[in-house]
Amino acid sequence: MSRPGSLDGLPRVRVEVVEDRTASARCDEGFLRMRRLVLRNVHEDGHRSAEYRYDLVEREAMDAVAIVLVARDETGSRVCLRSALRPPLAFRPGYALPLPEPEPIAVLWEIPAGLVEADEHGVEGLRACAARETLEEVGLALAPDAFGPLGPAASLSPGVIGEKIHFLYAVVDPGARGVPTEDGSPVEARAEVRFVPIADALAAVRDGRIADLKTEVAVRRIAAVEGVR
Repeated sequence: MSRPGSLDGLPRVRVEVVEDRTASARCDEGFLRMRRLVLRNVHEDGHRSAEYRYDLVEREAMDAVAIVLVARDETGSRVCLRSALRPPLAFRPGYALPLPEPEPIAVLWEIPAGLVEADEHGVEGLRACAARETLEEVGLALAPDAFGPLGPAASLSPGVIGEKIHFLYAVVDPGARGVPTEDGSPVEARAEVRFVPIADALAAVRDGRIADLKTEVAVRRIAAVEGVR
């Protein structure tokens, strides 16, 4: 039994699929696929909820790695950030927004990240993915065993997609950087890579210059490891 006032013991709710309407919605093709389902919740005490419609997003590579690359020298610790083009941000003015915004900027500062491929299993698979993505996005060639865990996995947008982000980190030498191999798409092309002091990254999290949630989590976690406030 959970303790009053604690976060122990989440309620257990089993979600049943009553009907799958995906095919009729014509939304099950492409990199992202939407499933249109009719669901019902079954609670521990046997109570069954009313049926409700729910749309969710899927993709073949469900999980991702978030990669924290740390450089240490006599001046302190720095973390690798790269510019990331996020086209959906450019379309925000087309929606009814709760607060007015300046002209949309479709680029964010983020840590390197990438999708875990189907043949990358277990801890070894996550490390292999991190090594592959580090070469692709940063231009650093690292062995998979250079990466260690940086806290537990986290869900980024669980109301939309079941993706989990696995956080890994490695200590690197920025002077060993080559040219990022990239993935060949215009979305990834011409990204800027910078190693910035962790204290500056923390300040950017606090004032909104870093607006990507996985990057905020990563910066706060590595700041705790490095003793930066």
